Amino acid sequence: MTTKFPSHINLPREIREELVELLNTCLATAIDLHWQVKQAHWNIRGRDFISRHELFDDIADHVRKHADDFAERAGNLGGYAEGTIRLAAKNSEIEEYDLNAVNGDDHVRALVDRVSTYASGIRAGITRCDEVDDPVTSDLLTRILAEVEQDLWFLESHLYGSAATGREEVAPPIIREDRPSPTA
Repeated sequence: MTTKFPSHINLPREIREELVELLNTCLATAIDLHWQVKQAHWNIRGRDFISRHELFDDIADHVRKHADDFAERAGNLGGYAEGTIRLAAKNSEIEEYDLNAVNGDDHVRALVDRVSTYASGIRAGITRCDEVDDPVTSDLLTRILAEVEQDLWFLESHLYGSAATGREEVAPPIIREDRPSPTA
């Protein structure tokens, strides 16, 4: 059971339980992502060190705040926020960080992949909140998604024109669309 506290929010208990579960997944992913971004922050080396080091710190701060927002909304719905490190590792939607990443482009690529996955989960949550008529959680997720996509843009901008990045790498594979060529 994911709801443990009384709540007079005008949503059926089953819907509130589903939303708390969704929020706890977002919480776990945010906690995991926060520490993965800090991993990159602490270990980055190479060209553009200071700008990337500072960018990673800013992103980690954003994601830490997201975690707090997810946990508090779960509480609003009568839920129990499941935010320990062990629960985050167990329930996160992102892959483990690549500990072989040392140079800046490797860290940026690893973070682009993870932030993209994080954004996708939040976007799916918005869709579900709209389906169950919860505009408050939908609005929270929409606000967070806007910040996540801004951070993703900052990260992706560090890859554009990189010697280690081919010109074809214009978007992470997770969001590339297979489109027929214009001559087909």
